[in-house]
Amino acid sequence: MNPVDIFRLLSLAAIWGASFLFMRIIAPVIGTLPTAFFRVSIAAVGLLVMLGLMRISWDFKGKLKTVMLLGVINSGIPATLYSVAAQVLPAGYSAIFNATTPLMGVLIGGLFFHERLSAAKLGGVFLGLLGVGVLTRAGPVAFDMQLLMGALACLLATTCYGFAGFLARRWLDQAGGLDSRLSALGSMLGATLFILPLFGYSVISQPPESWGGWKVWLSLLGLGLACTAFAYIIYFRLLSSIGPVKSSTVTFMIPPFGVLWGAMFLDEPLSMAHLYGGLLIALALWLVLKPAAVKTGLVADQ
Repeated sequence: MNPVDIFRLLSLAAIWGASFLFMRIIAPVIGTLPTAFFRVSIAAVGLLVMLGLMRISWDFKGKLKTVMLLGVINSGIPATLYSVAAQVLPAGYSAIFNATTPLMGVLIGGLFFHERLSAAKLGGVFLGLLGVGVLTRAGPVAFDMQLLMGALACLLATTCYGFAGFLARRWLDQAGGLDSRLSALGSMLGATLFILPLFGYSVISQPPESWGGWKVWLSLLGLGLACTAFAYIIYFRLLSSIGPVKSSTVTFMIPPFGVLWGAMFLDEPLSMAHLYGGLLIALALWLVLKPAAVKTGLVADQ
């Protein structure tokens, strides 16, 4: 990777690490679906304004419906699942679970997209799941059904990310590709339309006890504009530049930021389980992402 792409990866990791902090502030106050809806809808509005000011040509090359469907898979469903997790899990936990995205990408690539599944990659997948198990069993949060449900929500979200990375490369990079800013906008519009009826039903049937104060709404603006709108522009640019598997390595860089922001701003407890679970996931990612060995040998002269 060139230095620009490395800088993009690090910036994206810091920004997405902050998203778990914001969700941990927002979701317990206003609930799961309002958190998810406002996240993607604020992002959509922000992108509309941003692209209007930048005078971007609104040429989706016939891919608007496709990119909106991708938005459901890559944004709408994961945003809802992570909002569920934020009800019960510390920000650092969610960030570490998020690091299993490349592992899911390996499994999904092998099962559905004809990617080669080597022994090292399969070993990495199982080692990564072991790291998740260490974190859930030995961390500072009590091991109970709520913790398991939060962990499951995170893992389902990373499964969506795994599918979305391959689908984005297949659907959007054809016929000259699509501007990453338009990809991000279409994605957020699709996610917003997906969550809207669910949000409306939840507000009518079980409205939040409180819509929060200035802290919640500032967090929503940060979550929607910085951690979603701006972040997805960077993400789609990386997908086109370095591909889905390498782009997914950003999730390995997110946990240190997620744990750091949670400890700094929410006083979340730290334990050795963060280190042990994180190291196991790091080793798993190395196995998954290391270059395949090139077989060399003598070639007879012709």
